[in-house]
Amino acid sequence: MNNIIEIISSPWPWWVAGPAIALLMFTLIYFGNSFGFSANFRTMCSMFGAGKSCDFFDFDWKKQTWNLVFAVGAILGGFLASHYLSSGDAIALSEKTITELQGYGLENPGADIVPMSIFSFESLFTLKGVIFIVFGGFCVGFGTRYAGGCTSGHAISGLSDLQPASLIAVVGFFIGGLTITYFVLPSILPL
Repeated sequence: MNNIIEIISSPWPWWVAGPAIALLMFTLIYFGNSFGFSANFRTMCSMFGAGKSCDFFDFDWKKQTWNLVFAVGAILGGFLASHYLSSGDAIALSEKTITELQGYGLENPGADIVPMSIFSFESLFTLKGVIFIVFGGFCVGFGTRYAGGCTSGHAISGLSDLQPASLIAVVGFFIGGLTITYFVLPSILPL
């Protein structure tokens, strides 16, 4: 049993994880499905009757139950991994990254998965918390809807289906991420 837990909790090499993702994508394509977490929001709205007042939500949501099960499994798997399979050690960050983050005022970079000085209930009522949690959450939700899907849907499923819109979206994700990292975060983190 310890060997299984050790295999599950250690990073998998690309030559195992890559073919596993490819096998999953081929299976989804074969059955006419596509992968993406944000599609679950539409499914949940349809489940609760939103299709009665909006045509966008008027579809047979029962055909998307597999995606809801996948999302619940991912959330449950993340919980189990963080509580039972993690070693509790600090996240391995380079000294340069730690120094830069400390220069921006972050305490103990790498001690937790996310900086608790930003992503905690107490920080929600600060200017930094409003910018990161409220405004950032709105931007992620708006961007997901505007792009027609989330990063996992476009980067994994859309590129596997050779969809040009997904290629454009993925390039946009990288441009946006790099822009925020190098030009926006340095001015927001010190707040």
